[in-house]
Amino acid sequence: MKAFVFPGQGAQFPGMGKDIYRNSIKARRLMEQANDILGFRITDIMFGGTEEALRATDVTQPAIFIHSTALALCARVGRPDMAGGHSLGEFSALVAAGAMSFEDGLRLVAVRARAMQKCCEKVPGTMAAIIGMADETVEQICGEVTAKGGVVVPANFNSDGQIVISGEKEAVLQACELMKAAGAKRALPLMVGGAFHSPLMEPAREELAQAIRKTAFAAPSCPVYQNVTALPETDPERIKDNLLRQLTSPVRWTASVKNMLADGADSFLELGPGTVLQGLVKRISSKEGKEVEITGRS
Repeated sequence: MKAFVFPGQGAQFPGMGKDIYRNSIKARRLMEQANDILGFRITDIMFGGTEEALRATDVTQPAIFIHSTALALCARVGRPDMAGGHSLGEFSALVAAGAMSFEDGLRLVAVRARAMQKCCEKVPGTMAAIIGMADETVEQICGEVTAKGGVVVPANFNSDGQIVISGEKEAVLQACELMKAAGAKRALPLMVGGAFHSPLMEPAREELAQAIRKTAFAAPSCPVYQNVTALPETDPERIKDNLLRQLTSPVRWTASVKNMLADGADSFLELGPGTVLQGLVKRISSKEGKEVEITGRS
């Protein structure tokens, strides 16, 4: 069974999407439509912008969504038997599976990105990668720091032994020191603009909720494994609820991939910029003792 997986923020690179824009009339029309919807030529930033210009949340998220969905809809990759996306990538997965239109997906992503950018500007936060530590220990240390008045939580369960934490800057740095002392191989602060998938994103919820309520969702053509539950979803109402909860909840990517494998996935195709998810799927499937085909289109 074929699984399509879609990357999230951080996968962007200058020149992203340029090849499919050049080589596919359908993709070119889709991307020009995206420029019209957004009200500015985001393709100019994607194709010729600097890394810094691409890093802004309100540019990064629509750019990755446009790139990923153009590949899924225009690159003759067939149809998936199941789909999943990492954080922002969940919106791409839902469009690829027919749960919503490209236009509606892009509008939601734009609202989400702007709302998250406002949160980043209002309450400075950060994230850090924790390598070589059990999930339970990371959760325990985050809980200890939060109990003392800080805010830090597990944000991304990327693979066994690779977790990203998120929260207030001082709390994240304190948690990093405690985790290194407790035996983590590495605790690396990340160059990100905010505390994604943490309580600091709470102010963005209502803005995104209003946009989701106005958006038409359909049952997807295949199960979509959502970040909040790591379970396959096909019910439009549950999908909408999980999309909203995702803002302040951890990305359960490890469990999502394990559930895809348990449900018969033997081929994974990453659609979008970068190769991060290919590496994570390889690590997770190897640990599960599963031999799967892992490829990508960028």
